[in-house]
Amino acid sequence: MRYLAHISKDKLREERILEHAQRVADTAEGFASEFHAGSWGYCCGMIHDIGKYSREFSLRLQGGPLVDHATAGAKELVGKGGLYPLAAYCVAGHHAGLPDGGEVGDASDNSRLKGRMKKRVPDYMDYKKEIAIPPLENPEIKIFDKGGFSVSFFIRMVYSCLVDADFLETESFMSEGVVSRQPGCVSKKLTERLMEYIGSWLKNQNRDTVNGRRTEILSHCLEMGKKKLEPGEPGVYSLTVPTGGGKTIASLAFALWHAYINGKKRIIYVIPFTSIIEQNAEIFRSILGEENVLENHSQVQYDDREEFQPMQLAAENWDKPVVVTTNVQFFESLFANKSSRCRKLHNIANSVIIFDEAQMLPPSYLRPCVRAMGELAVNYRSTIVLCTATQPCLSEFFPKGLRIQELCPNMQEQFAFFKRARIENIGVVSEEELVKRLSMETQALCILNNRKRVQKIYRQLKGEGVYHLSTLMYPIHRKRILEEIRLRLREGKKCVVIATSLVEAGVDLDFYHVYREMAGVDSMVQAAGRCNREGKQSLEDSITYIFQMEERMGVIDELKQSIEVGRTVAEKFADITSLEAIQDYFTRLHELKGAQLDQKEIIKRLDEGVSRGDYAFASIAKDFRLIEEATKAVIIPKEEWAKELVMRLRNQERSKELIREIGNYSVPIYQQDFEKLRGWYVEELDTEIAVLRNLDDYSWDVGLELKVGVGEAMFIG
Repeated sequence: MRYLAHISKDKLREERILEHAQRVADTAEGFASEFHAGSWGYCCGMIHDIGKYSREFSLRLQGGPLVDHATAGAKELVGKGGLYPLAAYCVAGHHAGLPDGGEVGDASDNSRLKGRMKKRVPDYMDYKKEIAIPPLENPEIKIFDKGGFSVSFFIRMVYSCLVDADFLETESFMSEGVVSRQPGCVSKKLTERLMEYIGSWLKNQNRDTVNGRRTEILSHCLEMGKKKLEPGEPGVYSLTVPTGGGKTIASLAFALWHAYINGKKRIIYVIPFTSIIEQNAEIFRSILGEENVLENHSQVQYDDREEFQPMQLAAENWDKPVVVTTNVQFFESLFANKSSRCRKLHNIANSVIIFDEAQMLPPSYLRPCVRAMGELAVNYRSTIVLCTATQPCLSEFFPKGLRIQELCPNMQEQFAFFKRARIENIGVVSEEELVKRLSMETQALCILNNRKRVQKIYRQLKGEGVYHLSTLMYPIHRKRILEEIRLRLREGKKCVVIATSLVEAGVDLDFYHVYREMAGVDSMVQAAGRCNREGKQSLEDSITYIFQMEERMGVIDELKQSIEVGRTVAEKFADITSLEAIQDYFTRLHELKGAQLDQKEIIKRLDEGVSRGDYAFASIAKDFRLIEEATKAVIIPKEEWAKELVMRLRNQERSKELIREIGNYSVPIYQQDFEKLRGWYVEELDTEIAVLRNLDDYSWDVGLELKVGVGEAMFIG
């Protein structure tokens, strides 16, 4: 009997299981060889589809009922013992996702691995006529602590190799080898493009000028990038550059040369906000070429035109020289269990990974996130760069003995030189006093901790040259307002902006004065970076006012501790922008949070599972959510294109592209607040999407109007 893995859509071509298994095994072996685990990729590739050696699966290919073909290979690997049960997770989950290990008492209908080992599956023993289980070599990884985190990370990386190889080889068969993918990695050509772009900058050696200082930082990053790592040496760096110091190009310069000299395949930028991603990705494309930069996050989509198809495909497995993505996308993928999220993970190995605005790493998951960075650096040949003006103290969370090297030369001196504004703590103010102060300003930014208060203060100041910015305005609306603000600032016209923290990092604005409600020190320092950003005023005239509101309004719990620690540090240090104040802030904050830095006990659960062989892949994937509280997207169909998108949704059209596009016209609302809007205010299209009924409830001034008591404890940004 001829056992087949696939039949083409036109029914004219067939692929035997052995042919498919061999191709997947070879491809997965190549992927896994990046972290010295080629035998694991090969073994999983050869075994993953042996469940197709059954009469029932042959009938399935002819239109018969679904057949579980993944459990069979897992059964064989578990039965073989030794290291093989670890590989069984990968084979069992190559369609449904990595399972939890479970317990000995699990029933056969349980989806956990131990339960599935009791499941009766169709007879597949004919596989032995064609396939033997390949040998496994001991993985070359260092084990930290009890080993649970390290081993589970290894399994997930091997799983990534398997599922990406399976996807790619199936795609190749179905398209007769004709695919639109254009994979790439860092090359000498890209370093040449960079040097052509920055060549003229490097001539400015005058340390008394802003550009001269930027050149000093850039030159040092180039020099450090050209250094060869010692064999087996993990690369972990910090790039602590003051606002205005040119860290975006400096980090790219280090990353490109470091990747080229040390054989790293790609550069991955991990950034907290889409506004910064869009800005940086545009810069990278202008330097390196459109085809070499993949922008991958929820608000970007590549349409169906032929020229964009390679980018659509690259978004699945990040096979491009430069990838720009979000904290959410990066870390949730590292702790995911589904094949669609995990297939790109092996392409993170042997990369340069730059964490821009590193202070924005999520506090509730800080320990597992930094542990993952440590694994990538020590066991997967990746180089880590922590890039920010407000460097968090993370060395204690990395594996012991791992040295973090600073890339910024003469750091204290650079911060002193780039200091553009004075900090003045004006204590407690009333709303009336704040409004009075702002009404006398020409160009000023005021950042508050609560969206409802932002709207309230704005309404009292509303007039020519006064603007509101918050996430109660949908993204495209905010972009237009930001363009208007930038134009007025450039032209020297009155421009007073009342905003939430969304303008603090990566938004290139320059005001005479900044007002910042008491917050975490990192937030206050970032806010100060919007004051006299270009250095056109004297230091004496450029002031960032820190204040507390007389009447407090709610903020989410996670921010309360940051605000309290920020208040303590502001009382202790005259200059909260100093490196000492920033270090003191993060030390205090981490001590205060303690166990909350791994709120879901990810590390503990993985380490405790080692003794019973239970790696909780599915459970942890479900729990690991950087944006904790569920939000509901409220679509604002005020524009014609948004109305057309809503019509498509009403007609039951659903696709990733449509959902991403509609996000550009949506405002996120917490579930508890959404309950107050149900019925009269919004129409629900499904469990995730709702449409604003009365468009008068959304104004071009402030966005979604906060009525019916909504917004007292909305998230910041």
